[in-house]
Amino acid sequence: MADEGNGTPMGDRPEEQAVSEHLNIKVTDNNNEVFFKIKRSTQLKKLMDAFCERQGKSPQQVRFLFDGQRVNATDTPDALEMADGDTLEVHQEQIGGSC
Repeated sequence: MADEGNGTPMGDRPEEQAVSEHLNIKVTDNNNEVFFKIKRSTQLKKLMDAFCERQGKSPQQVRFLFDGQRVNATDTPDALEMADGDTLEVHQEQIGGSC
């Protein structure tokens, strides 16, 4: 039998299962902490809008930061190289200057 062992499926390798499709992300504005579970490929706009809705804020009133860098609505966790348990910081948008 020359083809022994060729019938086993290749999709069940442990290395492929080590990286989860979902991440748990903490979003905090220093008063509130909200935890979200999202896919690595999901645009962060979905998470940002959900946080704002829960806190009664407009997305235009706040900005989101990850590792000190501003997060765009079109960014994904994969694009930002986020890991499970990472935190997004929410800050009040500051507008204006001297009169």
